[in-house]
Amino acid sequence: MSLSHGRPHMALPGPSMMPDRVLQAMHRPAPDIYAPELHQMVAGLVPDLRYVAQTEGNVAMYICNGHGTWEAALSNCIAPGEAVLVPTTGAFGHGWAEMAQGIGAEVQIIDHGRTTPIDPERLRAALLADKDQRIKAVLAVHVDTSSSVRSDIAALRAVLDEVGHPALLMADCIASLGCDEFRMDAWGVDVMVTGSQKGLMVPPGMGFVFFNARAAEVRRAMPRVSRYWDWGPRAEPEMFYQYFGGTAPTHHLYGLRAALDMVRDEGMEAIWARHARLARAVWAAGEVWAQEGPFRLNVADPAHRSHAVTAAELGAPLGDRLRAWCRDEAGVALGVGLRVGDPEDPTGSGYFRFGHMGHVNAHGILGLIGVVEAGLTALEIPHGVGAPEAAVRSLTA
Repeated sequence: MSLSHGRPHMALPGPSMMPDRVLQAMHRPAPDIYAPELHQMVAGLVPDLRYVAQTEGNVAMYICNGHGTWEAALSNCIAPGEAVLVPTTGAFGHGWAEMAQGIGAEVQIIDHGRTTPIDPERLRAALLADKDQRIKAVLAVHVDTSSSVRSDIAALRAVLDEVGHPALLMADCIASLGCDEFRMDAWGVDVMVTGSQKGLMVPPGMGFVFFNARAAEVRRAMPRVSRYWDWGPRAEPEMFYQYFGGTAPTHHLYGLRAALDMVRDEGMEAIWARHARLARAVWAAGEVWAQEGPFRLNVADPAHRSHAVTAAELGAPLGDRLRAWCRDEAGVALGVGLRVGDPEDPTGSGYFRFGHMGHVNAHGILGLIGVVEAGLTALEIPHGVGAPEAAVRSLTA
């Protein structure tokens, strides 16, 4: 007998749980895309998106996923033959590097593995070695969704400034925005990319590129930019159509309006604090499970763990077995392991990920932990006992 009937719990690191308020906002007939009400609503999204990103800069909206925002950001700043530096901490750092190669950029990778954050000193060495200052941008993933490693983006800006290197600092905040603390202007980020389906609590399909005046200057000096990816008309449209390079993603926009209203109601500081507290409960449980048996949190140092996603390892094929049990027997979906290029586990069957991003609260996290404990027990996977109690103590400390 399965216990999975009822409302499922999405513990994926994106798409995340969608609030009823967002779903209800989207549940409507197709609107008149020429009506002034829709135009006014979309113009009102911009200041609230800036609030989430903590920036006074520009935002361009795209109908695409996070991979599309990678290309959009690159297309506006990097011409074929120009160099970029990519410090990686997981699969998505490598993915952004491959996207840069695809547009003809010369790519230099600093591979940090999958368990440690970007090392500012390794960045410093690479910038100092760039005597001719050919590197035009540093592409840094704030939280790599595959590994759950969180890097210190402000420290990277400090290195760029200390070295006196003119490269743009680009940040991928697809996993982190609206979950982990991020302050675009205060941290000196020139370009930031994100998607709709994680901390913003909207279905996949919209991407956002934020950019400051310095990046806009670089864009103006570009010899050419694809008409679709060009962020100029999107950030400063002369007509509504230009926001999206064509027909607007109307129902996503209604959902985004509702989500941003929820963000304003709670406030960014409170949102960051909620995610941090719930993440610590997941880690408390994980540290108990790791006391016996194969369970291991991917990132050893809590200071380098994301508050949005936690990657863990059981060893092949136990990760896949646990995910299947949680989904089929209890209605809880965990994230798959992403281990592209790992010779020991290329399919990622020994890994899985807890998503705790966006529309999450205490009872959802405690339920998630209880289901994983039940799965470990049912599958007779050795583990330390008492994880749910440790999570409760963490939440009430």
